[in-house]
Parts: sequence; structure tokens; C-alpha cells
Amino acid sequence: MRTALLRGLPAALLTVLSLTTATPVHAAETASLADAVASLPLATESRDGYTREAFKHWNSGDDPADGCTTRNEVLISEAVEAPAVGPRCRLTGGSWWSYYDQTTVTSASGLDIDHMVPLAEAWDSGASAWTAQRREAYANDQGAEASLVAVTARSNRSKADQDPAQWMPPAAEVHCRYAAEWTATKLRWNLSVDDAELAALNDLAAACPDQTVTYTPAA
Repeated sequence: MRTALLRGLPAALLTVLSLTTATPVHAAETASLADAVASLPLATESRDGYTREAFKHWNSGDDPADGCTTRNEVLISEAVEAPAVGPRCRLTGGSWWSYYDQTTVTSASGLDIDHMVPLAEAWDSGASAWTAQRREAYANDQGAEASLVAVTARSNRSKADQDPAQWMPPAAEVHCRYAAEWTATKLRWNLSVDDAELAALNDLAAACPDQTVTYTPAA
């Protein structure tokens, strides 16, 4: 009966049904920090050929109709007190909480949007093999709250392109959260870790036995 019904459908509709059923739906996965770290692929990192321009950002964001770039969409989303949004998405007023250094910021110009796993680190860890389109998707990823975070410019620039073996947020009380968000981002994008990074994450996992990691694999 089902075969007969399908034969009666227009070819265009059959194509749509085929694409719909063939597209996998990624479900969120949750694990302890220790188990999540253990599932990270281990590989030697290489920065050969890296340029920041290989990752197009900031693009027109999740809603091109709003006139805001990804940067401003993240600022609007993460504001503790919402800013006023003017012509060309100019932001005035508002306030933000920079969790890296536990600081309140009252001007959008005082904030950077940090890539949880910096672009250079992503390149080292597997993004060098991606298409330009996938690198753009990574650089503008609003599909996971951990991917992009509004923080003070000074803390972001202190971090630069360093991994947890080289840099952790100045506020020690957020180290468990930071380790979880770093790990979640690497798992979301199937990025590898090197030996020193893995050792640092294992130390953090041991110090954060109750910390969990939740992530959704990127499409």
C-alpha cells in the first residue's frame, strides 16, 4: 500500500521527502567533564598556512533581516540589561557580565566577542582541512551558547590564541565552566587536542568532578 501511494506522488515531492528523511538530526549529548575530555581526538597540531582571513567573520548573523552582524547579535543576546538598538544596529546603553574576569561592562565598545576555541587553535586542530563555508559557519556559530562569548577586551586579548594548557580565565571560580565550554566546543566541531592541552584538561576534570559537558555536534 505504501509503495503504491509513493508511486502516485509528484517527483518533486518525492525528492523533498528523500532529503528530509536522509538528513540526520543531531541530538544534544551530555557527559561528565572527565568522560567528555576522554572522547576528544588526540593529534599533533600545525599552524602551517593559517591566516585569520581564512575564517570570514563577522557575517550577517542568524537573522540577516535585522541589520546586525554576528558580533552585535551576540551582544544583544548576552546582555544583562538590553541595549537600545539604533539604525544599522548601533548599540547604546545596556550592560554585560564578563565571566572570565567577573566584571560588569556598560559599553558595547568595551567588549570583545571571544571564540571559545580561538580561530588559530581551531585551524591547528582540524579546521585547516575544512571548506571556507564551514570555517565561516564556525567563526559565526550561534548554535551553541558556549561558542561565542562576550567578555572584556582585556581578558580576550590576554587569552589570544592560547589553549587551557597556556591560559585560563583570571577568575579561578569559573575554571570548571571554562573547561566544560572549551571541551564542548571542540566536541561540537570535532576538533582535536594535543598532548599538553589534553593533560591540562584532564587536570581540570579531576578538579571538577561534578562538572558536566553538554554539546550538539555541528551540522
